[in-house]
Amino acid sequence: MKLSDVQKRLQAPFPAHMVAWKPAAFNKERTRALMLAHIDARAVQDRLDAVCPDAWEFSVEVVPGTRQPTVKGRLTILGVSREDIGEAPEGDLGTLKAATSDAMKRCAVQFGIGRYLYDLPRQWADWDDTQRGPAQPPELPEWARPDHERSPGGAHLVQAMEQLRYELPEDLDLQREVYKHLKAALGSLHPGQPGRAA
Repeated sequence: MKLSDVQKRLQAPFPAHMVAWKPAAFNKERTRALMLAHIDARAVQDRLDAVCPDAWEFSVEVVPGTRQPTVKGRLTILGVSREDIGEAPEGDLGTLKAATSDAMKRCAVQFGIGRYLYDLPRQWADWDDTQRGPAQPPELPEWARPDHERSPGGAHLVQAMEQLRYELPEDLDLQREVYKHLKAALGSLHPGQPGRAA
């Protein structure tokens, strides 16, 4: 397997619930914020594990003499390596761990993982300064969503599948209930083909 064989899968949009938003700028009154979409390092790791679980590695080297913790990261996928610098934010979050996460995300972007988020249109949102977050997170456009979220029922199906990854109910009646909901969600993705869920 070569990198070109898995490029499309690496670059595919992430489920909407894995995309977070952070403020890049505020208006003078701090009632509106320019929001930037981002993913965390765990999402990158999950993508790499899903696409090429035994064929990637990541290493860091601390960059000495910097004001904030800084590392040089190196991500290798199927024998191809990319390097980038990761910096920790100011304040309490300024740790080597934060710098390492930043480096991993930056290296991943060089492989196209999450790069589409840089192409999103500028989105301003009402800002709740007491909650330190947007009053309502921005919506991702259709093109920035995975295929299964572009049709009715897709987002619900993804959430149900994510939940099942961590906890499958032991009670048989609950398992039947979960199956019923998954079958209904799959049916909405493929109308007229109820057998696909079986």
